[in-house]
Amino acid sequence: MTIVETDTAQSTRESELLARIPDGLFIGGRWEAGTRDPIEVQDPATGRVIKRIANATPEDGVRALDAAAAAADAWAATAPRVRAEILRRAFDLLQERRDDFALLMTLEMGKPLAEANGEVTYGGEFLRWFSEEAVRISGRFGQNPEGTGTMVVSQRPVGPCYLITPWNFPLAMATRKIAPALAAGCTVVVKPAELTPLTTLFFAQLLADAGVPDGVVNVVQTSTAREVSAPIIADPRLRKLSFTGSTPVGRSLLAQAGQNVLRTSMELGGNAPFVVFDDADLDKAVEGAMLAKFRNIGQACTAANRFIVHESVADEFARRVTEKVEALRIGRGTDDGVTIGPLIDDRAVASMSTLVEDAVSRGARVLTGGSAPEGDGYFFEPTVLVDVQPDSDILREEIFGPILAITTFSTEDEAVTAANSTEYGLVGYVFTQDLARGQRMIDRVDTGMMGLNTGLVSNAAAPFGGVKQSGLGREGGLEGIHEYLSTKYTLIPA
Repeated sequence: MTIVETDTAQSTRESELLARIPDGLFIGGRWEAGTRDPIEVQDPATGRVIKRIANATPEDGVRALDAAAAAADAWAATAPRVRAEILRRAFDLLQERRDDFALLMTLEMGKPLAEANGEVTYGGEFLRWFSEEAVRISGRFGQNPEGTGTMVVSQRPVGPCYLITPWNFPLAMATRKIAPALAAGCTVVVKPAELTPLTTLFFAQLLADAGVPDGVVNVVQTSTAREVSAPIIADPRLRKLSFTGSTPVGRSLLAQAGQNVLRTSMELGGNAPFVVFDDADLDKAVEGAMLAKFRNIGQACTAANRFIVHESVADEFARRVTEKVEALRIGRGTDDGVTIGPLIDDRAVASMSTLVEDAVSRGARVLTGGSAPEGDGYFFEPTVLVDVQPDSDILREEIFGPILAITTFSTEDEAVTAANSTEYGLVGYVFTQDLARGQRMIDRVDTGMMGLNTGLVSNAAAPFGGVKQSGLGREGGLEGIHEYLSTKYTLIPA
C-alpha cells in the first residue's frame, strides 16, 4: 500500500468554505451563540482544529424543544404537497451545493473526497424519496363487519421528535431521519455528533433556504450529550426518539424513553458476516469484500466484520483480497488518488491496534498492514488477517476500521452457525452461484438486511434496519415514514 505525503496546510477553498459554515445553535429559525466553552472540530487527517462552534447546554436543548413544540401544530397542518415541495427544493439545493458538502465532510470526518461525493448522492436521495412519500400517506375507509358503522383509519404525525445522529455519515444520517419526519408533518430537534457537527449545521441552513419554517428543524450540538439529551427525552411534549449509534448507548436511551413511552427508532451496532462459498465467483466476492469492508474506512455499521470463507477457496480469496488492499493509497481525503483516509480520532487508532494484537496473540497471521503509520493524523494501515481464531475479540466486537479478518468453514451449517453467533443482526453478505443455497441463506441468516453477491445494500427506497441488538424500526423505504406516523381509528355509527 502507498502512504500519500500530505500537505497539511489548508487551501484557500477550504478556509473560505469553513468561514461560511454557521457556528451557532439553530433554535427557532435563528442562529445563537453558546454560553459555554466552544466545541473544537478537528480534521482527523492532521489533528488540527478547523473550526470552533457553539456548545449547547441542557437549557439550550429544552429551548430547542420549546421551538419544535411551538411549531408542531402549524407544520402538521401544512398541506402534504407543500411539505413535499420544500423537501424537493432541499434536494435541488443540495445538488447545487454538493461540492461544498463533500469537501466539508472530508474535512471534518476524513473520508476520501470521492466517497464524500457518494454520500451527497445517497443522502440527497432521502430528500427526494420522502418528498414523494409525503403526498402518499394513506388510510382506509369501510364498513365494519357487523354493518353497524363505518371505520375510518387515518395516519397522523407523532409529534415533536428528537433525532440523534452519528459521526460517520454526517449528511446521510441527518437526511435519513429529518426527511421522513418532515414529510410526515413532525418537527424535530437534531443533536449531531460532537466529532462531525459542521455538516449538520450547513444542512440546517440549506433547509431554511429551502423554505422550512422557523422552529420545524432545530440543531443543538454539544460536548455533553447525556446531560443535554436527558431533559429533552424526559419532557412529555416529546413523542419520538430516533438514534443511530452504539448498542450500549441505545440501551440507555431506550430505558429513558420508556418513562414517557416514546416511539423509538434505534439503528445500533453491527457485526456483519461476509460468507464466501466454494462455488462463489471470487472476482465478485473480492470486489464485494473491498466495498463492504473499506467503504468509509471501515467505519460503518454495515461494514463486513467477519469474513467466513470456505476452506477450499480461503487461501485464494485471501491472496486476491490482499493484492487489492496493498494497492490502496492512504492519505488525507482531499489528496488525489487517496482511497483510505484517517480514522476519526486517536481512540479509534488505539482500538485497531488492540484488536490486531489480540488476534495475533491467539494465532492469527498478518498478511498486510497491521499498524499505524508514523506522522500526523489518525491513520491505520488497511489490514488483512488470516487464521483468525474463534475466541478472538475481532470476531466478537464491531471493528469500525480497515481490518479484514478471515476465518474458515467447511459446511453450510457451519457457515450459518458462525454467521449467527453474535448478538447483532444488522446485515449479512453471502456469495454463492447456487440460487437455492442463496435463498436458504436469506432465510437462515438472522439479519435485517442481506446482500446476495453484492457488498453494498443501502438505498433510500429500501428499509434499513436490523434485528436482535442491532436495533428497532426501519429507516428509508415505504416503511421509513411510518416511523413518524401514528394510526388513528374512528367509528362512525350507521
